[in-house]
Amino acid sequence: MALKKTQLIDITSVTGLSTVGIFTCGVTDTAGGVGIASTSYVKNIIIHNTGLGTARVKAYLSPSDYATPITGYGITEHKFLTLDVAPNETAFFESTYPIVMTGSSSLSVEVNAPDAGGTGIGSIVNFIVNGDTDV
Repeated sequence: MALKKTQLIDITSVTGLSTVGIFTCGVTDTAGGVGIASTSYVKNIIIHNTGLGTARVKAYLSPSDYATPITGYGITEHKFLTLDVAPNETAFFESTYPIVMTGSSSLSVEVNAPDAGGTGIGSIVNFIVNGDTDV
């Protein structure tokens, strides 16, 4: 097993209000020409709000043994991040230990309205997912 440090996906823009599956292990072609990996390790997620108002960002990790990978909705029991991101602000999520994704486990993100400071509608949030992948 050899690991390659890589950007797992290219910059992915998500327009609020929506939930989108952005990476599925064993399905999504990783960035940088690495190809499709059977195991990936998420080290960090960079989040940037390009919109005019604050947006609430949520992230979900669906395990590979889940019946259907998350592709357009989030399941509360799989949520691991909720963060309000102000306009033109960049936020980082970094796990102390890499998140291991195998089989068909998937990463989904949601852009929604915060409790105060914005509607989330039309907010464009960019995501970059960095980590390692088996090659």
